Amino acid sequence: MFCWFNGEIMPYEMVGLKINDLAILRGYGMFDYFRTYQGKPFKWDWYWERFSNSAAKMGLDLPMSQAQTADVLTELYQLSRQPEVAFRFVVTGGYSPDSVAMATPNFAILVENLPKDNPQAYQNGLKVIPYEFVRFMPEVKTTNYFQMVLMEKELKAQNAQDLLFHQRGEISELTRSNFFIFKGDTLITSGTNILHGITRRVMLELAKSHFKVEIRPLMMAELETASEAFTTSTTKWAMPVTQVGDLTIGNGKPGKRTQLLYSLFERSTVG
Repeated sequence: MFCWFNGEIMPYEMVGLKINDLAILRGYGMFDYFRTYQGKPFKWDWYWERFSNSAAKMGLDLPMSQAQTADVLTELYQLSRQPEVAFRFVVTGGYSPDSVAMATPNFAILVENLPKDNPQAYQNGLKVIPYEFVRFMPEVKTTNYFQMVLMEKELKAQNAQDLLFHQRGEISELTRSNFFIFKGDTLITSGTNILHGITRRVMLELAKSHFKVEIRPLMMAELETASEAFTTSTTKWAMPVTQVGDLTIGNGKPGKRTQLLYSLFERSTVG
């Protein structure tokens, strides 16, 4: 596969960062991730808006405009020779002269194969583990996924697939995706301490015509009366969550409302 790195397109194996990059020394970097449908980046304007806003909040100057970046995406897509691909943007703090001060950011655009489908997860739902934590700058996709990596062995030991972040009883998100519950025909999701996911945004728009939607603080105690739960992301769409720790959500099976939203989202990707 190929990637664009600081103005040049090259094979993955040709790309490298020097050791004094702030992403390595201080963990100072950000990224974004999205995919194509029918060979076109999905909700490209929304993703670029989020990406450029994140860069501004981190004080990282982007070297290209949206239009210039779109040209790079087209070239990388053509080189991939795949019907559909994922794109990953990575921006670092650059090569620091004193291990603290920011320099010219390094910017990479990677074209990647889409992850393989996981039909079992849609049939059985995910198990997640409650984890008391709120990400720093949650509205920005920083490269810091310390908790996910740290807890990997524990997740495997408990046969769980992700962490459910919460603080003082209030749920925010999973490590890489947004979280929703249904109480009957009411869809509830948090609006604070989260990454404002693009799939989440689409899902909320689709849900408005079918359900009552509440964007508000979502409490851990509400899981006991939830009829369904699910998570959304670029690769998951609407994936059922059927167990949180030792608690079974609803009847322990993917719900019909979640399945409806999955179908609606699938239709939105066509055309």
